[in-house]
Amino acid sequence: MRTPPNERLTSDIAEPSPSAKAESERRCILSGDTSARDSLVRLAISPDGLVLPDAGAKAPGRGAWIGVTRSALEEALADGHLKKALMRAFKGAPLTIPEDLPARIEAALARHLGDRLGLELRSGNIVLGSARIEEQARSGRIAVLLYAADSSADGRRKLDQAWRVGTDAEGSGLTGQVLPLDRTALSVALGRDNVVHLGVAGHPGDMRAAERVLQAVSRLVHYAGTERANATQETGRGAPGNADLPDGGAAVIDEYVKD
Repeated sequence: MRTPPNERLTSDIAEPSPSAKAESERRCILSGDTSARDSLVRLAISPDGLVLPDAGAKAPGRGAWIGVTRSALEEALADGHLKKALMRAFKGAPLTIPEDLPARIEAALARHLGDRLGLELRSGNIVLGSARIEEQARSGRIAVLLYAADSSADGRRKLDQAWRVGTDAEGSGLTGQVLPLDRTALSVALGRDNVVHLGVAGHPGDMRAAERVLQAVSRLVHYAGTERANATQETGRGAPGNADLPDGGAAVIDEYVKD
């Protein structure tokens, strides 16, 4: 039974403290919007003052957070807005902004997603192979569907249909997410040959792996500008909305494989 959104489960569940809420949110230095820290990208500076992406948010020292798309960042870099925002965020510390920072950020987010997928594969949470994905999708054991940028529309359509059947979402238009990563990048990330489609295992009682993967996916597709409204269904399964890639949308692959 679903719990009404405004109804408490028990009377003794403590509300998050204001300090805990503030700790989990950050403000984008460019837009001024406040969002969950896991949905933003952290920037840090190296000892010699070079501004670099910190996709895992683990680098020591002060950081700056951005939540805009790559195109918006490129505009802010060109017109000087980014430099001014970074100078404020880093309290006037000497810094150098590399001209290819937008590309470095996308490559870092791609690596972060690849690392997450690799961890989930080793934990047994990733399903590979179209036939196996279709079988498990129809039986309701797939929480998320992800596709390579160069996957075929026919292959995606078949798996999407199986997924909708298995999740009682027929007629909803629910589809998997086409990533801004091609099969080469996904194959490198997972250490397997020709990874075109992949599923993340899950069910209504355990969506932890799906949530971890979707967090990494959503940051990448939002930053790359390949995001649209989420497609979800009643059980809570869902994936970021599918979107056609713009020309050159998979250009990050060269950076991903090279690094």
